[in-house]
Amino acid sequence: MLAISKLSFAIEGKPLFENASATIPTGHKVGIVGRNGTGKTTLFKLIKGDLALDGGSIEVPSYFRIGGVEQEAPATSDSLLDTVLAADVERAALLEEAETASDANRIAEIYQRLGDIDAYSAEARASSILAGLGFDFEAQQRPCHDYSGGWRMRVALAAVLFSQPDLLLLDEPTNYLDLEGAYWLEQFLAKYQKTSLIISHDRELLNKSVTGILHLSDHDLTYYTGSYDQFDAERRAKLEQQQSLKRKQDAQRAHIQSFVDRFRAKASKARQAQSRLKQLEKMQPIAALSENAVAGFRFPTPAALRPPLVVIDKGQVGYGGKPVLSRLNLRLDSDDRIALLGANGEGKSTLSKLIADRLPLMDGDYNKSSKLRVGFFAQHQLDELVEGDSAYQHIMRLRPDDGEKHLRTRLGAAGFNNDIVDMPVEKLSGGQKARLLMLIATIDAPHILILDEPTNHLDIESREALVLALNEYEGAVILVSHDTHLVESVADRLWLVSEGAVSSFDGDMDDYKKLIMQNAKTQRPAKEKKTQAKSKTDAPRKVNPVKLKSQARDLEATIDKLTTKKERLEKDMAAPDFYSKNGGETIAAITTKLADVVETLARTEEQWLEVLAALDEA
Repeated sequence: MLAISKLSFAIEGKPLFENASATIPTGHKVGIVGRNGTGKTTLFKLIKGDLALDGGSIEVPSYFRIGGVEQEAPATSDSLLDTVLAADVERAALLEEAETASDANRIAEIYQRLGDIDAYSAEARASSILAGLGFDFEAQQRPCHDYSGGWRMRVALAAVLFSQPDLLLLDEPTNYLDLEGAYWLEQFLAKYQKTSLIISHDRELLNKSVTGILHLSDHDLTYYTGSYDQFDAERRAKLEQQQSLKRKQDAQRAHIQSFVDRFRAKASKARQAQSRLKQLEKMQPIAALSENAVAGFRFPTPAALRPPLVVIDKGQVGYGGKPVLSRLNLRLDSDDRIALLGANGEGKSTLSKLIADRLPLMDGDYNKSSKLRVGFFAQHQLDELVEGDSAYQHIMRLRPDDGEKHLRTRLGAAGFNNDIVDMPVEKLSGGQKARLLMLIATIDAPHILILDEPTNHLDIESREALVLALNEYEGAVILVSHDTHLVESVADRLWLVSEGAVSSFDGDMDDYKKLIMQNAKTQRPAKEKKTQAKSKTDAPRKVNPVKLKSQARDLEATIDKLTTKKERLEKDMAAPDFYSKNGGETIAAITTKLADVVETLARTEEQWLEVLAALDEA
């Protein structure tokens, strides 16, 4: 297990952790949550030993291999598949040694070990992970230097997932994924059988993929079992109870102090007053509600325009004379709340740029009001902020005539207090930079607000504040986001951008998720595409449908039994007194047993799906 005991650490005199403790059982998947700036990424660095502790200890089992995504995959000539395969250092070393080894005993040991680590299925596993993260078979054969940094971050993520570290550390892994990749990662992490810590503000991921939540707040660590929604409900109840107790104590203190003030000077009451005073001194003050609301987002109301805002007729748009989207027949009105769906590379950003008038039509008609204003927010704009300039200087350039007091008030409402409003932007956090870009995008009271991945650097509370602001905003919204919660909370229409066209998607996000999973199952695995080993003259294998149905029923029964066993073990481990009642050996044995059940269940489910696929063919 991972044991954090009485951890203390400060940066430039500012404490992040003070006497903080937490225990993460082996095999558990834990979401790391907390406001921006509470020390989540710093905690990872402390666990890896990249930073020295000021006090306390962090104990990681000596045999644990720790893995995480430090940076994007290098821009080399190696293929994506080879880059991922190289992440399994032991396998690569054994295969290299097998080429030159001459001692018979050593050769036997090498091949025995290769079998133990399932080395011969490595290529198929690596290809499957890359496919899940958006790389088809053809893309997997291309060199890394063909891809931009964002795509190489996906390759780096694929590499660490393939290497299967004993302790997996992921810091906002969905930030560089689309919805399809995020959905796949949810499933992968839910089945991951080793210990994993995941820093994330993605509610969907934290609800679907983790078994516990480690909350960073007030320089301390608190561990909760269950999903994010369970943690959120428990935390809110605890905070409300704490606040209620504080109100009662404050009233009691005021009553006692009033008695002391009234009767201290009276001889007949002096002893009672002194007694009450001692009682007051002994009362331990209850802390106030520590998690104050984050700064909200405020979007100015645009001037009214006659509908429609935008009409595109038979439009075609692309780059360098090559169309990306064609046959566009679209209309936007001021009350539209539209989310764009589709895998990366299908044209969502292209459509956003077209509506924002940042990309001209190659063909067709684009009609809009001459007074139309469009606000555009995209993550790549973080790089467009002027280094050395403050948030105030950025806004002042846009509104030089508004006056310093007005601008600073507006910045304050957006979350820029006196401590950071004049700070160079390169020293701001990712969330603070995102807030500045949001303010810049909406400063002209746009009629249409286009948001491309607006939540990547926002904590969960700030995301909720954004949802509230968008729902109160009186203009049209075009949303591109992998954050399912944001899409479901804001959008009332879904447009699917796929295969060079844009169409209305009749369904909700659950329906879209089912579509993604269905498409993934119908695609042939990369290994099959690569080998094509079967000759055209090979006779087709005869399949007995009756036998397949029998196999499916047997596997379904096994899945039911394993699921029941898994749920029983998880319930036992979730009991409040589990760790205090049992010794270390018992805890380790039950944890191992649960991991074995989870692994067997995953294998059985895969066999069941294969049998169903064969039955469909038959």
